[in-house]
Amino acid sequence: MKTNFIPMFPADFYTYLSNHTLVEIKGGTTRETFLPIWMVTVDGRVFSRSWNKSAKSWFTEFLNTGVGEIKTGDRVLQVSGKKLSPDDPINPKISEAYLRKYDQPGNLTYSQGISQPEYFDHTMEFFVREA
Repeated sequence: MKTNFIPMFPADFYTYLSNHTLVEIKGGTTRETFLPIWMVTVDGRVFSRSWNKSAKSWFTEFLNTGVGEIKTGDRVLQVSGKKLSPDDPINPKISEAYLRKYDQPGNLTYSQGISQPEYFDHTMEFFVREA
Protein backbone atom coordinates (compact mmCIF):
# COMPACT_ATOMS: atom_id res chain seq x y z
CA MET A 1 0.00 0.00 0.00
CA LYS A 2 1.50 3.33 -1.10
CA THR A 3 1.38 6.23 1.34
CA ASN A 4 1.94 9.86 0.40
CA PHE A 5 4.39 11.25 2.94
CA ILE A 6 4.75 15.02 3.14
CA PRO A 7 7.81 16.03 5.16
CA MET A 8 6.61 18.60 7.63
CA PHE A 9 8.46 21.76 8.50
CA PRO A 10 9.39 22.39 12.14
CA ALA A 11 6.51 23.73 14.25
CA ASP A 12 8.21 27.09 14.79
CA PHE A 13 8.38 27.54 11.00
CA TYR A 14 4.58 27.44 10.80
CA THR A 15 4.39 29.87 13.71
CA TYR A 16 6.73 32.25 11.90
CA LEU A 17 4.60 32.03 8.73
CA SER A 18 1.47 32.78 10.75
CA ASN A 19 3.03 35.87 12.31
CA HIS A 20 4.91 37.34 9.33
CA THR A 21 3.84 38.37 5.85
CA LEU A 22 7.32 38.05 4.34
CA VAL A 23 9.67 35.08 4.23
CA GLU A 24 13.09 35.15 2.62
CA ILE A 25 14.08 32.71 -0.12
CA LYS A 26 17.03 31.75 -2.30
CA GLY A 27 16.47 29.45 -5.24
CA GLY A 28 19.27 27.25 -6.53
CA THR A 29 22.79 26.96 -5.16
CA THR A 30 24.60 30.01 -6.53
CA ARG A 31 22.58 33.00 -5.36
CA GLU A 32 24.18 35.00 -2.57
CA THR A 33 21.22 37.01 -1.29
CA PHE A 34 17.76 36.20 -0.04
CA LEU A 35 14.62 37.72 -1.56
CA PRO A 36 11.53 38.50 0.56
CA ILE A 37 8.39 36.80 -0.81
CA TRP A 38 4.88 35.84 0.25
CA MET A 39 4.31 32.28 1.40
CA VAL A 40 1.20 30.42 2.54
CA THR A 41 0.27 27.09 4.06
CA VAL A 42 -2.64 24.82 3.20
CA ASP A 43 -3.22 21.64 5.21
CA GLY A 44 0.36 21.77 6.54
CA ARG A 45 1.83 22.12 3.06
CA VAL A 46 3.91 25.19 2.12
CA PHE A 47 3.46 27.15 -1.12
CA SER A 48 4.47 30.32 -2.90
CA ARG A 49 3.69 31.86 -6.25
CA SER A 50 5.94 33.90 -8.48
CA TRP A 51 4.45 37.38 -8.80
CA ASN A 52 6.58 38.59 -11.72
CA LYS A 53 6.75 35.26 -13.58
CA SER A 54 10.18 36.38 -14.84
CA ALA A 55 12.64 34.16 -16.68
CA LYS A 56 15.33 34.67 -14.02
CA SER A 57 13.89 34.40 -10.52
CA TRP A 58 13.78 32.31 -7.37
CA PHE A 59 11.01 30.32 -9.08
CA THR A 60 13.03 29.47 -12.19
CA GLU A 61 16.03 28.56 -10.03
CA PHE A 62 13.85 26.03 -8.21
CA LEU A 63 12.61 24.74 -11.57
CA ASN A 64 16.19 24.34 -12.78
CA THR A 65 17.82 22.93 -9.65
CA GLY A 66 14.97 21.74 -7.42
CA VAL A 67 16.67 23.15 -4.31
CA GLY A 68 17.14 26.32 -2.31
CA GLU A 69 16.84 27.87 1.12
CA ILE A 70 14.10 29.56 3.14
CA LYS A 71 15.03 32.02 5.88
CA THR A 72 12.76 32.82 8.82
CA GLY A 73 14.40 35.32 11.14
CA ASP A 74 17.88 33.93 11.85
CA ARG A 75 17.01 30.36 10.84
CA VAL A 76 17.83 29.01 7.38
CA LEU A 77 16.21 25.79 6.17
CA GLN A 78 17.42 23.72 3.26
CA VAL A 79 14.42 23.00 1.04
CA SER A 80 13.45 21.42 -2.22
CA GLY A 81 10.73 22.80 -4.44
CA LYS A 82 8.35 21.24 -6.90
CA LYS A 83 6.16 23.14 -9.35
CA LEU A 84 2.48 22.38 -8.96
CA SER A 85 0.42 21.47 -11.98
CA PRO A 86 -1.98 24.30 -12.90
CA ASP A 87 -4.87 21.83 -12.70
CA ASP A 88 -3.94 20.56 -9.22
CA PRO A 89 -7.14 20.75 -7.14
CA ILE A 90 -5.31 22.46 -4.24
CA ASN A 91 -4.71 25.65 -6.29
CA PRO A 92 -8.04 27.31 -5.34
CA LYS A 93 -7.26 26.61 -1.67
CA ILE A 94 -3.86 28.28 -2.11
CA SER A 95 -5.63 31.30 -3.60
CA GLU A 96 -7.96 31.42 -0.59
CA ALA A 97 -4.95 31.25 1.74
CA TYR A 98 -3.37 34.24 -0.05
CA LEU A 99 -6.59 36.24 0.21
CA ARG A 100 -6.93 35.46 3.94
CA LYS A 101 -3.31 36.12 4.87
CA TYR A 102 -2.65 39.18 2.72
CA ASP A 103 -5.86 41.09 3.39
CA GLN A 104 -4.19 44.35 4.49
CA PRO A 105 -5.33 47.35 2.39
CA GLY A 106 -1.89 47.80 0.79
CA ASN A 107 -1.73 44.12 -0.19
CA LEU A 108 -5.24 43.58 -1.57
CA THR A 109 -4.43 44.42 -5.19
CA TYR A 110 -1.56 41.93 -5.14
CA SER A 111 -3.33 39.17 -3.20
CA GLN A 112 -6.34 39.41 -5.51
CA GLY A 113 -4.01 39.28 -8.51
CA ILE A 114 -1.88 36.36 -7.37
CA SER A 115 -5.05 34.42 -6.54
CA GLN A 116 -6.19 34.35 -10.16
CA PRO A 117 -5.98 31.10 -12.19
CA GLU A 118 -3.25 32.57 -14.42
CA TYR A 119 -0.89 32.21 -11.42
CA PHE A 120 -1.67 28.51 -10.89
CA ASP A 121 1.13 27.65 -13.34
CA HIS A 122 3.58 29.66 -11.20
CA THR A 123 3.00 27.85 -7.91
CA MET A 124 5.81 26.09 -6.05
CA GLU A 125 5.45 23.65 -3.16
CA PHE A 126 8.33 23.41 -0.69
CA PHE A 127 9.68 20.44 1.27
CA VAL A 128 12.26 20.27 4.06
CA ARG A 129 15.43 18.47 3.01
CA GLU A 130 18.50 17.30 4.85
CA ALA A 131 21.33 19.85 4.91
